[in-house]
Amino acid sequence: MTVLADLTTSPQVREAPSPQVLGAPSPQVFETTSPRVLEAGSTEVFETRESAVRSYCRAFPVLLSSAHGTTLVAEDGTEYVDFFSGAGALNYGHNHAHIKRQVVAHLEGDGLLHALDFHTAAKREFLERFGREVLEPRGLDHRVQFCGSTGTDAVEAALKLARKHTGRSQVIAFSGAYHGVSRGSLAATADLSLRKVAGMPLGEVTHLPFPVGPRGPFPTMDLLEQYLTDDLSGVELPAAVILEVVQMEGGVYRIPDADLRRLRALCDRYGIVLIADEIQAGCGRTGGFFSFEQAGVVPDLITVSKSIGGLGLPMSILLIREGLDSWAAGDHPGTFRGNQLAFVAACGALDLWQSQAFLDQARDGAELLRTFWETHPLPGVEIRAEGHAIGIDLTHAGGRRAADDVVAWCFERGLIVESTGRDKAVLKLLPALTMENDVLRYGCELIHEALRTALSR
Repeated sequence: MTVLADLTTSPQVREAPSPQVLGAPSPQVFETTSPRVLEAGSTEVFETRESAVRSYCRAFPVLLSSAHGTTLVAEDGTEYVDFFSGAGALNYGHNHAHIKRQVVAHLEGDGLLHALDFHTAAKREFLERFGREVLEPRGLDHRVQFCGSTGTDAVEAALKLARKHTGRSQVIAFSGAYHGVSRGSLAATADLSLRKVAGMPLGEVTHLPFPVGPRGPFPTMDLLEQYLTDDLSGVELPAAVILEVVQMEGGVYRIPDADLRRLRALCDRYGIVLIADEIQAGCGRTGGFFSFEQAGVVPDLITVSKSIGGLGLPMSILLIREGLDSWAAGDHPGTFRGNQLAFVAACGALDLWQSQAFLDQARDGAELLRTFWETHPLPGVEIRAEGHAIGIDLTHAGGRRAADDVVAWCFERGLIVESTGRDKAVLKLLPALTMENDVLRYGCELIHEALRTALSR
């Protein structure tokens, strides 16, 4: 266990081998041409060279050059308070000093950077610590599969494994869901505009209404049970049910605990694999380390990505309940499934979870967010709070136009926040778990002022 004092001391770094060591390359000096001097903030090259698929840079047209803590810095020196956190990939903020020291030490010590699925010291430390500090205290016996570099890779692996294990192909997913945009994960994603871009049928997935949503509660578990017990339902017995316990892109909606427990029971009764997508809601974002913890259920498969990489380094994993690891060697390969720097950064992040100061700060920050929005109501605006994820629903208070106005108004005043949900009418606040309370309060006050301004129009 790493005590708090350890988080501020410099790591011991072994010296890199001398160039005179047998087999080491000799130092080389490379001549470079003088670069063309670009005007500060110039974005010309992005317009001429980068694909039109880019999106976030359109909402936030600024050239970023550095970041520290919970602040982004543009090339011209303008600073922005970050209530976006890399869409949930930066739960510990930008360039966290302790995590960064571990990564620098690994680099300066000539640690491996690429190793496929070889046994490595960095992976061993992560597996040992993740099991001891995250899985075992929560009663989880899951094995860890390292997937590709992003969350959709973990979802693809989960769906593929569930189908292989059960011998069935059908999957149940939910309205409002977002699981990724590769073919299998896109089939489980509900966004019709994203699905259309695939340009081909996305079958083998049946979407049911999420139990909570813009139109109020829905008896989803009754409908699912009717499907499973009716031979004429037209829905085959599925291999898996996949869900986000807290739908983030869907507008920050949490499935009721009772519904999740009933879903677990239905999956047990019919031999269905239950997959929990924790890619954005996990790693402390919505309260506990995993969003499903408060319901007292144990999913069969759990997808984890985004903030598991500590500093925002690419990493995705699939947690597989004991007895479900039906893979044969090489069944699901991937060139970048062994990101050594991400293992190191992930261990640095685990150090924080052993620090009472970090836990207190995360708890206090979540409480501040909840109480601020509870005590600052606005007409027609619905607030949904889940830890460090806040959904401000403007569906009945100006809709997308109001949300766009708030995003633009905040950006002009140095704060970055995004919109999500149906028709992008929900503001989604994702401040880092490490954001100091005075900055949290300042950001909330600025957003509240933006809301009052937008609604007055």
